[in-house]
Amino acid sequence: MKKKLILAATLVFIAYAFTSCTKTCKTCKQVTYISGSYDHEDPSQEYCGLSLAAVEATKDITNGNSTIKWECN
Repeated sequence: MKKKLILAATLVFIAYAFTSCTKTCKTCKQVTYISGSYDHEDPSQEYCGLSLAAVEATKDITNGNSTIKWECN
């Protein structure tokens, strides 16, 4: 009986742990600046988990006076 109670408690804990996790998601877009001034942006897209981490870790790309940045909110 004691083993069954421990097993049931463990299963409840595991179920709670999985349902309490929430994914972190943000809407991100690439924005282009020319000489530091806004030029244009690509359509926004939602990124979550590892995809979001990859987007946020991406460094700005500069070519001449043009800079492309990822902006998330």
